[in-house]
Amino acid sequence: MSAHISNVRPDPDKVLVDIADYVLNHVVTSQEAMNTARLCLMDTLGCGLEALEYPACTKLLGPVVPGTVVPNGAKVPGTQFQLDPIQAAFNIGAMIRWLDFNDTWLAAEWGHPSDNLGGILAVADWLSRSRVAQGKPALTMKDVLVAMVKAHEIQGCLALENSFNRVGLDHVVLVKVASTAVVTHLLGGSREEIINALSHAWVDGQALRTYRHAPNTGSRKSWAAGDATSRAVRLALIAMKGEMGYPSVLSAKGWGFYDVLFKGNEFKFQRPYGNYVMEHVLFKISFPAEFHAQTAVECAVKLHPVVKDRLEDIEKIVITTHESAIRIIDKKGPLNNPADRDHCIQYMTAIGLIKGDLTAADYEDEVANDPLIDDLRDKMVCVEDPQYSADYHDPDKRSIANSIQVFFRDGTKTVPVSVEYPIGHRRRRGEGVPVLEAKFRRNLARRFPLKQSRAILDLCQDQARLEATPVNEFVDLFVI
Repeated sequence: MSAHISNVRPDPDKVLVDIADYVLNHVVTSQEAMNTARLCLMDTLGCGLEALEYPACTKLLGPVVPGTVVPNGAKVPGTQFQLDPIQAAFNIGAMIRWLDFNDTWLAAEWGHPSDNLGGILAVADWLSRSRVAQGKPALTMKDVLVAMVKAHEIQGCLALENSFNRVGLDHVVLVKVASTAVVTHLLGGSREEIINALSHAWVDGQALRTYRHAPNTGSRKSWAAGDATSRAVRLALIAMKGEMGYPSVLSAKGWGFYDVLFKGNEFKFQRPYGNYVMEHVLFKISFPAEFHAQTAVECAVKLHPVVKDRLEDIEKIVITTHESAIRIIDKKGPLNNPADRDHCIQYMTAIGLIKGDLTAADYEDEVANDPLIDDLRDKMVCVEDPQYSADYHDPDKRSIANSIQVFFRDGTKTVPVSVEYPIGHRRRRGEGVPVLEAKFRRNLARRFPLKQSRAILDLCQDQARLEATPVNEFVDLFVI
C-alpha cells in the first residue's frame, strides 16, 4: 500500500514568512544603507543609459505590441516609452544589466541586486502617476530607496549560503523572489498576499544558467534579469487580485522546490535580514567586467606601462585567482560574441594589458578581431590561491583578489601585481564614490543636454531632497 499523503494545507514555509515579515516590518534606520542606495540608484540608471547606445539592447525595448498607449504608465528612463509596469520593468531591467556594469553581490551565489530596480521603479512610477491622476500623493524616492535596500537584502542573504549555480539554476531566480516581495509591498499587499506572491515566484519554472556558459553563452544573460523582475511584477499583481498561494512550495515532499530543484536540501542562512547587503554591495566603477575579474583588470592596467612595448616578447602570464573565478570565467577557445568575452578573465586581462583600460566597446567584434588578444590569452594560466578563495567567503573580508605576473622570453619578469579589494568594495568606498559620480556624469552626458544632466546630478547628490522627490517627477527628469 502507498503511504497516506495528508491533504491538510500546511502553514507557509518559514522562508516565505521571514521574507514577508521583513518587508512589512523592518524600518531602515541605517544612514549608510540609505546613502549607498542613493549611489546605487545613480550608478544603476547610468548603466542603463549607456546601454541605450547598443542596438542589440534597444531592439528589445518598447511595448510588446507596437503603438500601445498606457495612460499613467511607467516611463522608461532615457527613452520616450511609457508602458504598463510589467513591460516597463523588463525594459528598465534589460537596460541596466545589458553591459554587465551594475552592482554585484558575491557569495555562494552570485548576482546583481540592483537588477531589482527594474520592477521597483516601474511599479513606483506607475503607482505615483495613477495616484496623482486621482488627486492623491505620489510615492517618494525614499520609498524607492527603502525598497532597494530590502530587495538587496533578500537577494543577498539568500545568496550567502545557497548556491543555485551548482544545481544549474541562474541567479535571476533571486531577482524574481526579491522583486516579488518588495513590489507586492509597494502595491499595498498584506502579509498573506506577499506570502502568496512569493510562493508563485518559487513555483515558477526557473532559468537555466546555460546561456552564461560555453558553448551556449549568449545575450539572454543581458536581459534575463529584466525578464525576472518583470515576472515579479506580474506575480505581485496576480496576488493582489486575491489569487491563492502555495504554502509549502519549498518543502513539499516530492513536489516542492527543495526536492525537485535543490537536491533535497533546505536553504541555509548566515544572518537575519537587515541592511547588511546594501552596506556591503560591490560597485562596478572602473570596468564593465564580470566582477570576479575586476581586480584582475585593475592589475592588468597597472602592468600596462611596464609591458605595453614588450607584448610580442611575452612567454607566459600567470593569473592567480580564487575558485569562483576559475569555475565561471576561466575560458579557453573561441569567443563568439560580446557576452562570451565579458565572461572570460583571459580576454579582460588581455585588453587591460594592451590598452591600459577596458570599456564596453572592447567586447565588440571590431576590437576582438585583433589577433594579439588571442595570442595573449593562449599564454595565460589561471591558478587558484586557497587563501584568496577563503577570503572571498569570509563575511568580514568578502575580498575578490587577483594577482598577475608576466614572464618574458628573455627570462625577465614583472613583479606580481595584486589587488585584494576592487575599487567598488566597501573598504574602498571613500576612494570609489568620486569615480562612481564621474561615471554617472559620463552616462548622463551620453543621453541628455548639459542643463538636464546637471539637474539630475544635483538632485541625486542631495540625499534629503532626493528622498522627498515624488517618483513620477524624478523619472520625468530622465525623459528625452
